[in-house]
Amino acid sequence: MFLCFSTVLLSVVIAAGTGIGEMSIPLETTFAAVTNRLGWTAVALPPIQESVIWDYRLSRALVAACCGAGLALSGAVLQSLLRNALAEPYVLGISAGASTGAVAIIILGVGAGTISLSVGAFAGAFAAFLFVALLSHGASGGAGKTILAGVAASQLFNALTSYIVTTTGNAQQARDVMFWLLGSFGGVRWPEFYLVLAVVLVYFVVCLYFSRALDAFAFGDDAAASLGIPVGAVRIVLFAITALMTATIVSMVGSIGFVGLVVPHGARFIVGPIHTRLLPTCIVTGAIFMVLADIASRIVMPQQVLPIGVVTALVGVPFFAVILYRSKGAA
Repeated sequence: MFLCFSTVLLSVVIAAGTGIGEMSIPLETTFAAVTNRLGWTAVALPPIQESVIWDYRLSRALVAACCGAGLALSGAVLQSLLRNALAEPYVLGISAGASTGAVAIIILGVGAGTISLSVGAFAGAFAAFLFVALLSHGASGGAGKTILAGVAASQLFNALTSYIVTTTGNAQQARDVMFWLLGSFGGVRWPEFYLVLAVVLVYFVVCLYFSRALDAFAFGDDAAASLGIPVGAVRIVLFAITALMTATIVSMVGSIGFVGLVVPHGARFIVGPIHTRLLPTCIVTGAIFMVLADIASRIVMPQQVLPIGVVTALVGVPFFAVILYRSKGAA
C-alpha cells in the first residue's frame, strides 16, 4: 500500500520538478511538451519552452530521482553490512576520491581532451575504494576497521584536493570546484539519465538477490555464516557494487551527502528491517527526497540555484544528530 502511494507521489514530485524553474511555464504547457516529445500529441508550443521542459527540466528531475534512489539504496546496504546506524555511501571515502579525480581534470588538466570530468571523478572514486580495501584487508575488527579505513581515505583524498586547489587553481577554478563538490544537477541531460538508470536498476536487482544475506548480516557475521551464507564473498560483491553505484552518481553530480544516511532510517521506520520490503521503499523514498531537494535548491533563493548538497545537509544534519543520540542511548 505504501509503495503504491509513494510511487504516485513520486510521479507528482517529478512533474513538479519539471514545471518549476526560473522561466514561468504553465502546467498544461509542461504536460503538452512532454506528450509531444513522446509522440502522443501534436500541440503547437513555443520551441524554447518545449526545449526547456524536455531537454533540461525533465531530464534533470529524472536524474535527481535516480541519484536519490541509488544513494538511499547504498546507505541501506552499508548500514546492514557494517552493522552501523551511521553508515552511508561515503563512509568508504569514495566521495573524497571522486572529488580528487574531478579536481585533477578541472585544475591540473590531467587527461584534458581525452577524458571528461565524470571519468576523472570515477577513476578517483575507485582509487579511494582500492585504498580502503588494501588498508582494511586482513585487519581484525571487521566492519569497524572498514569504517576507520574509510575515514583515513576521506582525510587523505580531501587533503589532496585541498592541496591542488590552494596551490594550483585560480579564484574562478576554486569556485567551480567548490560548487561541484557540493553537488549540482545543472549539467545533467538524457545520456546521464540513461546511464544512471541502468546502473541503479542493476544494483537494485543484485541487492534484492542478496536480501536474505543482508537480513542475516544485521545479526552479525557468525549468524550469517550459520545460515550457510558465504560471508566473505557476499561482502566483497556488495561492497564493490556499492562503490560502483556511488562512484557513478558522484562522477555525474558531485558529492551529495546525508541522503544515504537519512532515507534508509525513514524507510526502516515505515516498513521495518526486512530487506525485501526495505530496499524498494528506499528506492522510492530516496527518489522523492532528492527531487524535492532539487526543487528547493531552485526556489529558496530567487535568481540563484543553491548546490544540492547544501539543501540535503540542512535537512540531514538534524536527522544525523537524532540518530547519533539514539545510537549513544542504545550503546
